[in-house]
Amino acid sequence: METSAQKFHARVEKALHDPQLKIALERTTGNARRKRAAAVSAWPEFEAARAAAAAIKDHAIEHMAYYLEMFESNARASGAQVHWARDADEASRIVVDLCKAAGAKIVTRSKSMLGEEIGLPHALAEAGIRRVETDLAEHIIQLAGETPSHIIWPAAHRTREDVAKLFDQYHHVKPAGHDVVSMVASARKELRADFFTAQVGVSGANFLVAETGAICTFTNEGNAELTTTPPRVHIVTAGIEKIVASTEHALQLTRLLVPSATGADLTQYTTFHCGPKRANDRDGPEEFHIVLVDHGRTRMLAEMPAMLRCLRCGACLNHCVVYRAIGGHAYGGAYPGPMGSALTPVFDGLKHSRDLPAACTLNGQCKQVCPVDIPLPTMLRHWRARSFDAGYEPKAVSFAIKVWAFFAARPKLYRLAQAFALPALRLFAREGWISSLPPGSGWTATRDFPKPPRQSFLTMVRKGAKA
Repeated sequence: METSAQKFHARVEKALHDPQLKIALERTTGNARRKRAAAVSAWPEFEAARAAAAAIKDHAIEHMAYYLEMFESNARASGAQVHWARDADEASRIVVDLCKAAGAKIVTRSKSMLGEEIGLPHALAEAGIRRVETDLAEHIIQLAGETPSHIIWPAAHRTREDVAKLFDQYHHVKPAGHDVVSMVASARKELRADFFTAQVGVSGANFLVAETGAICTFTNEGNAELTTTPPRVHIVTAGIEKIVASTEHALQLTRLLVPSATGADLTQYTTFHCGPKRANDRDGPEEFHIVLVDHGRTRMLAEMPAMLRCLRCGACLNHCVVYRAIGGHAYGGAYPGPMGSALTPVFDGLKHSRDLPAACTLNGQCKQVCPVDIPLPTMLRHWRARSFDAGYEPKAVSFAIKVWAFFAARPKLYRLAQAFALPALRLFAREGWISSLPPGSGWTATRDFPKPPRQSFLTMVRKGAKA
């Protein structure tokens, strides 16, 4: 039977040898990095706003119980029905039961990573309820029978050429051409009827506003509004960490989230939903349900509370050298990239996901670009230490770490070993790079290793100090 480590390495190996994946990822993440950089450079107060955003989230996390009770009270006062779910199974069961009670045969769904986390697509399928993904990228991967590979751009791993083939194969009205405008028009026609025939619409929430009991959603396509407004029943699934004290706080966080995610000032649609349709409202759902999901979040309060700041902007994925090489599916969980490597051990257990923190280079870019300054490298080192202490690391890895620790604790011996290692490594170099290194074949199988300098860094520092 394959171990979780073997499955992870097999997925990574497949991704590293997929040239189309690298093209698709760079198109998406490269564009996102450039737009974010431009937005930040034009915002002199960015660092101050970032510190304020982190403080807003920390305040809400520290007083989470108080604000969740306030949110529940105000949401119920607006006519919403609030449900609490301890774990993924309970959350999915609540949603499925609500859909069955509404007599739903078709459910439209706006993009929600929490839905992926709790396994909602699978639960709806098992219940015989047809799920229609209304976000364009989610529509694409639903046609392909895949899961999201990015938390903002679920189809980041697919090129425009891939999408054209899917639309030609599955759309009832084929696209007039394979340009972006024609394919978007084809998707619009494909989805339009479902928006108005679905009995239930399911969405996530970017924020839960305690002072009003409202939930806030962001989209650029308007699909969330068409998912939440025409159906008779609107169901919201949200992690309890989405709580914020006030609308003002939600808007301050929005100002950080959107540029970090897409480089824009605001999304096209920023919508606050507060309860079901009232007597004089022209539209809106007749029933409004909010499912508040724990699923490990209260455990995180004690062990890694800063991770609960996460706004799900995706900036850490876009700047991660590992994610950009292997994509999201290689991670194997609902959340990929640095944030996924920190979250998945909470949801799936460290024993089954220890490879994710171990795969990180710890270069620190994720922390540098996080809009709420989450210390992701520190968290990943925490999981590595926990894995080592629990005995989850392979024996070869544990032995290598002990050997390194032995030399590192003895500076003279360390420098002597280094003096032999540098010339030995240089023997494998050709034209400035090492393309084949027997002890390091895991590295050189998919990338070259730079030729080491003639002198170690410490030697150069000592010589510089003497000069």
